[in-house]
Amino acid sequence: MSQEVSALKYQRILLKLSGEALCPRKGFGIDAETVRRISGEIKRVYDLGVQVAIVVGGGNIWRGADAAATGIDRGTADYVGMLATVMNSLVMQDAMEKLGMVTRVQTAIEMPPVAEPFIRRRAQRHLEQGRVVILAAGSGNPFFTTDTAGALRAVELNAQVLLKATKVDGVYTDDPMRNPQAQKFEELSYMRALNMGLKVMDSTALSLCKDNHLPIVVFNLNDEGALEAIVRGQTYGTLIHDIEEPQWSTSS
Repeated sequence: MSQEVSALKYQRILLKLSGEALCPRKGFGIDAETVRRISGEIKRVYDLGVQVAIVVGGGNIWRGADAAATGIDRGTADYVGMLATVMNSLVMQDAMEKLGMVTRVQTAIEMPPVAEPFIRRRAQRHLEQGRVVILAAGSGNPFFTTDTAGALRAVELNAQVLLKATKVDGVYTDDPMRNPQAQKFEELSYMRALNMGLKVMDSTALSLCKDNHLPIVVFNLNDEGALEAIVRGQTYGTLIHDIEEPQWSTSS
């Protein structure tokens, strides 16, 4: 590890991208310019020597829970959603490789003509060799979100932090889009995040991070340079981690 990389706060990260992050401001699908912009943000930390794993959601194409509400079997709907994450992962791979990054897509559901199967030790080796690993198809199990898959893969791959990219710049006491008086948390304990029922990640993902002492940073990937700022150790977004309850704070 080079001296520059060792000086960074995080040398191995897992970035959790929602499917909605890839689509136009309104609607569904994939926006090529947005994908290129996100890939450019990842390239900034890739060039620093940071080992990057990515879990991508599929909500821009298919949402299993919503489909199940229309009468489709929930297990079937979730498997369709897993296939949507594979589509997003392949698009991300194409954009990232065009920027000069070496990538591998691994899937929890085997599909050899498209991607490698997820094998933990192989994924770790890819990271050590400087390849970005894009992890598709969630955990391979219905009834679990891609947030939970992100937490699971982060723990399996010994990531130092789970970076949850959202459309807002952290965790608030209320939806800042609807309530201008909502206050932003600079840091939170896992238990407070769970007890408040904050819609940052589902409770299974939060609990998995809590049990394994894996910090979570919630941030806005639309902010240019945010990802690089976080790996360099700058205060950005909201940090969810092991702290004593009296120490949480908000910023005005």
